[in-house]
Amino acid sequence: MSHETAQKSLFLETLKNFIAGTTSGFSGKLVEYPFDTVKVLLQTQDPAKPSYTGSIHCFFTTWRNHGIRGLYRGLLTPLLGSAMENAALFTSYGWIKSTVAANPNKLSFFELVLCGIGTGVSVGFVLTPVELVKCRLQVQQSVGAQQRYRNPMDVITQTLKSEGIIGMYRGHTSTLAREIPGNVAWFGMYDLVCTLLTPKGGSKNDINTLGHMLAGASAGVSYWSAFFPADVAKSKIQTDPALSTEPLWRVLRLIYRQEGIRGLYSGWGITCVRAAPSHACIFATYELVAKVLD
Repeated sequence: MSHETAQKSLFLETLKNFIAGTTSGFSGKLVEYPFDTVKVLLQTQDPAKPSYTGSIHCFFTTWRNHGIRGLYRGLLTPLLGSAMENAALFTSYGWIKSTVAANPNKLSFFELVLCGIGTGVSVGFVLTPVELVKCRLQVQQSVGAQQRYRNPMDVITQTLKSEGIIGMYRGHTSTLAREIPGNVAWFGMYDLVCTLLTPKGGSKNDINTLGHMLAGASAGVSYWSAFFPADVAKSKIQTDPALSTEPLWRVLRLIYRQEGIRGLYSGWGITCVRAAPSHACIFATYELVAKVLD
């Protein structure tokens, strides 16, 4: 294969990953967003005076007080962000895989880890500002919370005005601490389950949609289980002015001292419940769109 042909092939593969990733991001976010709202409300409530007794209570309290709009408050930014995130995820992973792997269709453990790390670092720069906007809007659904922001643009405007561009990246270290091990686990588990489901003598293309959904669901739970405390700390750093400049390790220590291990995993259950169908949808959509574009 000539250099020009190889470059063209890489470009087309990158474009395919971008389109399929964008589409999968939309579908996954629509499924998971109400669960994400519950997770953030649980993570950011006052541990001394909690507003909710658990995930179910939080869900129905938010529904009763704000309706379906309350559960989808702030959706626009993370919906666009999810499209960007998944486009960045699959595009970065595909590009890194084709660059570092001897055989892109069969990665060694070291190559898989390297691809996951690179993907986690790159997507973190997209996710941090998107999740900051999302979290600040979501916490306003909490019982008795002050309604400081009107919409996503208002969050961006106020944050830039009061904190500058660095304010949009509050919690970036926490995001990276979640994304790097999370993406190693995400792609690793997906590849593992796909390998187990591949018929003898066949390829990943022989796996049906249900199989891709099973692999995606497993990947989603693995991603969130890799280092969930980083996500809890990120939510607090991005929504609590008193913690906005604190380093990750200090926030983790504070949470542990106040709430114990349970506090570090606040919202983990509802997150895994949402991750299974959401990531099943993400990977199934990605594979379907990628197959159409091949």
